[in-house]
Amino acid sequence: MTKPSLPDLLHAAVSAVGGTERPGQVAMAEAVAEAIDDNSHLLVQAGTGTGKSLGYLVPALAQGERVVVATATLALQRQLVERDLPRTVDALHPQLRRRPQFAMLKGRSNYLCLHRLHEGVPQDEEEGLFDPFEAAAPTSKLGQDLMRLRDWSDETETGDRDDLTPGVSDRAWAQVSVSSRECLGASKCAYGVECFAEAARERAKLADVVVTNHALLAIDAIEGAPVLPEHEVLIVDEAHELVSRVTGVATGELTPGQVNRAVRRSAKLVDEKVADQLQTAAEGFERVMELALPGRLEEIPEELAYALMALRDAARAVITALGSTRDRSVQDEDAVRKQAMASVETVHGVAERITQGSEYDVVWYERHEPRGGAAYRHSGASLRVAPLTVSGLLREKLFTERSVVLASATLKLGGDFNGVGASLGLAPEGTTGDDLPVWKGIDVGSPFDYPRQGILYVAKHLSRPARDGDRGDMLDELTELMQAAGGRTLGLFSSMRAAQQAAEELRTRVPELPILLQGEDTLGELIKNFAADPKTCLFGTLSLWQGVDVPGPSCQLVVMDKIPFPRPDDPLMSARQKAVEEAGGNGFMAVAATHAALLMAQGAGRLVRATGDRGVVAVLDPRLATARYGSYLKASLPDFWYTTDRNQVRKSLAAIDAASKAANA
Repeated sequence: MTKPSLPDLLHAAVSAVGGTERPGQVAMAEAVAEAIDDNSHLLVQAGTGTGKSLGYLVPALAQGERVVVATATLALQRQLVERDLPRTVDALHPQLRRRPQFAMLKGRSNYLCLHRLHEGVPQDEEEGLFDPFEAAAPTSKLGQDLMRLRDWSDETETGDRDDLTPGVSDRAWAQVSVSSRECLGASKCAYGVECFAEAARERAKLADVVVTNHALLAIDAIEGAPVLPEHEVLIVDEAHELVSRVTGVATGELTPGQVNRAVRRSAKLVDEKVADQLQTAAEGFERVMELALPGRLEEIPEELAYALMALRDAARAVITALGSTRDRSVQDEDAVRKQAMASVETVHGVAERITQGSEYDVVWYERHEPRGGAAYRHSGASLRVAPLTVSGLLREKLFTERSVVLASATLKLGGDFNGVGASLGLAPEGTTGDDLPVWKGIDVGSPFDYPRQGILYVAKHLSRPARDGDRGDMLDELTELMQAAGGRTLGLFSSMRAAQQAAEELRTRVPELPILLQGEDTLGELIKNFAADPKTCLFGTLSLWQGVDVPGPSCQLVVMDKIPFPRPDDPLMSARQKAVEEAGGNGFMAVAATHAALLMAQGAGRLVRATGDRGVVAVLDPRLATARYGSYLKASLPDFWYTTDRNQVRKSLAAIDAASKAANA
């Protein structure tokens, strides 16, 4: 029997999802198939509208080996499992003569834990997080959520939190879920046979395609205990997010509230002397943290070093004692012990990591706004430790043993893939060596005609933004642009404070244009309301730079208040910049400019989401036109028509607004 051709398979899949076949999608599918056949690696930039999920799913399903697809967002996971995969499998089945199976796999805490649901949460003294009386009172929000969860547990097939609509609060979900460290294990748990998380793992073991998230991929790579089933091909979608997600998983944190929780959870299970040792160490740590000032700790101060060593030693003693004592008087002892062990092990692990010290780690204090939560009751400070870089880890753990395809609409920064490649642990494209992964980058373009569909406007006449400086001229410019556009504006701000100030000011200046502000409702509701009314504007920060997909006339002006460089006092970014400089490189370009280019490319990508979209990306920061690094940043953006002429851009916006009104009249 002849093997079905890739173009035939792609054609069948595209027809099944009601899409249009595009040259970029065909080029992508061929490059993915080639990388899988050669057991090499591919970075592929596929612009919005290319149909990139089919561009990798079709060749992956055709080759017949097990594939893991990791995405950054829940929305894409759902799209793959609920829409793209079922239709693609149905379409390819006649030609492949087999029906590939697929499954979704997430971290354990995303699934309902039946043991927690039926036996309750091991109670923390003074914690007040779980009050059985409140839980029993159906009048309270928590009580109502828990009743809903109990009813849902009888009807759900997956136990997956994301399948529960409407959702419940984090607080309610915490009562019915466990982390992998707190889990008793299927063999020891009375509900092990019915366990939702175990069932998801079993489905994943049998599937040809496993859809997961970047965080689980990172845990699988870092912790050494395999979470994902064996696989021959790894596809990382939304790959521009991978480094920050892996960094997040590899970051440790200690807060006084967290340490006190470990004390409370373990106190009733170990003898008094051991419990007192941890209590004393916790008090010492809390005293040090009360004086903590935010910023990087290039050397660990003596008082902190003593406090951490005391915590480490006391936590080790508690872990030993927890392992050897039994107390039948404690109700549900196994679960209580497991929860205590998880808390104390986390404290021990982070304290030991910082005490040991590594030139590859960055340690810093961070202060939080006072919140009512238990974790911050004692102090608004946390101690954090993160890897200086994850490139070595990714090179070693990701690019051996399997073929890896990394896909995104934004991977090519400043004109090539080497910047993103370096952050992933890859040598410049074309470099050869014994232990260097072989990879290539391909940009399959976009189906959109960017020079005709969009304008990149840089407000060159504005003053340079100064940190915390008054930007009255920027607000004047924003007001005029929004009025010319008739609303239809997505405002992307470099900080929440800037977004709030702009929203307050413009609500007064242009009351006829409703302004939604991130944080005033859920992101989903905000985007829905923004899309529903062309006059409405939406202002916000980081998650809007990447999470808004609003085709059509509701989004015709995307404004960036300034180039989104990392804050100069960001401990991790400044440490990374310094390390590049000490190695003889350009720290600013490798870290700060790359970070800004990635965000700007994502932000500018919000404008044109369909072939009929028209509009303007306005950058209210003159440095994009005047600074030396401006050309690098511009080369990372879609190829819009470029201007610094303020009158021209106002006329264009007014014309686009008039055309939209006429079309919808």
